[in-house]
Amino acid sequence: MTTSETELDRLTTRRVTVLYRLDLIAQGAKLSYEDGTPIDMTSEKSRLEAMAADLDRRIEALERTVN
Repeated sequence: MTTSETELDRLTTRRVTVLYRLDLIAQGAKLSYEDGTPIDMTSEKSRLEAMAADLDRRIEALERTVN
């Protein structure tokens, strides 16, 4: 596996995790930090959506170099 393929796999795995968390939020999940402090779900949703968009761009760019 090349470095680009490894990076692509890493980014794709990260994207799946982000989408999973967004799905949990859409289903009404309430997340909290390790100390029990609740996470502001509106800002967490916005942060995750921005992260997913960034990952999509990075994955697309890497796919062009791998293929």
